[in-house]
Amino acid sequence: MKILIMGLPGAGKTWLAERLTTYIDDCAWFNADVIRSAANDWDFSTEGRVRQAKRMRTFADFENSQGRHVICDFVAPTIETRQEFDAGIIVWLDTIREGRYDDTNKLFQDPVDEAHVIIKHHFTEEETAAWAELLKKRLK
Repeated sequence: MKILIMGLPGAGKTWLAERLTTYIDDCAWFNADVIRSAANDWDFSTEGRVRQAKRMRTFADFENSQGRHVICDFVAPTIETRQEFDAGIIVWLDTIREGRYDDTNKLFQDPVDEAHVIIKHHFTEEETAAWAELLKKRLK
């Protein structure tokens, strides 16, 4: 299963993704900044963001083809980037109204109709553990 944890910069995507991977057996995790750095691609134009979504999908699809669950955390600001990634589960961290980048704030399209889970506040460690247990049941 491919899980997309998305939201504005500063919403807590990486924090949550990092912790969830410790609860889900045989789970890969890809962070957008790490992948962008490896590709040396810091283009945040519309085309650059779609290219990044495709890149994230490639990594995630490979892990899925090996029988592993995968969590990817990245902004995925538009319907097009989310469709390009093609997640089995979309988790939207709707924890902040604005991120630190104006261009991303202006571009961001709320995924109300796409998200399977909408999280409205930053999780505590205990909430993360409880939510991870529910997610593990869904993955089985």
